[in-house]
Amino acid sequence: MASAERTQEILKGLREAVVAYDEEAAARLSKAALAEGVSAYDAVRQGLAAGMEKVGEMFAKHEYFVPEVLLCSDALYAGLDILRPHIRAGDASEVRKQIVLGTVEGDVHDIGKNLVKIMFEAAGWLVHDLGTDVKLEKFAEEQARTNADIVGLSALMTSTMLAMPRVIQMIKARSPGAAVMVGGAPLSPEIARQYGADGYARNAGEAVREAVNMLSRLGTKG
Repeated sequence: MASAERTQEILKGLREAVVAYDEEAAARLSKAALAEGVSAYDAVRQGLAAGMEKVGEMFAKHEYFVPEVLLCSDALYAGLDILRPHIRAGDASEVRKQIVLGTVEGDVHDIGKNLVKIMFEAAGWLVHDLGTDVKLEKFAEEQARTNADIVGLSALMTSTMLAMPRVIQMIKARSPGAAVMVGGAPLSPEIARQYGADGYARNAGEAVREAVNMLSRLGTKG
């Protein structure tokens, strides 16, 4: 069993490996965590995921851009692949929220959606990724099938974002309690509200925080 000091050293190393997009270090330290008795769950949450959260903050501040975030995600997954099989079911149950994610019909852009997926997976969410050019009714069907906490809709074109109100209506009609978050370059908080969405994420770095805040807000409603 690793000492408290050694545990903190490993966790710090994992965070730094993700920020520095160092796949080799992320894998090596993940193996060290297992070998020295550090909880796999702690290694993911306080190490890899905390590092990716820092990356999200840097992305939001324009200190990192899409290429850097994708490289960081490679380091994240290099560690996750090693640690995930060793996480006990009970450890993650408290944070195992779910999101259905996809880019609306007619839109094949996936970089933004994929960045959001990375952030949610790093935060411990179960992501049901529908991909791009998703048929409108598929979002409502998948939410009903999974009983996901949130449906995330992405659109990178003005022409395709116009379908969002219809999607939101479909989701709400089928599952009135479902929460919907939207995002994408042509959107804004004002448009999101007009469309009937429960939340809006300006970028991938803010998506998880907005999702958590959104669920908290909705949970306080009578």
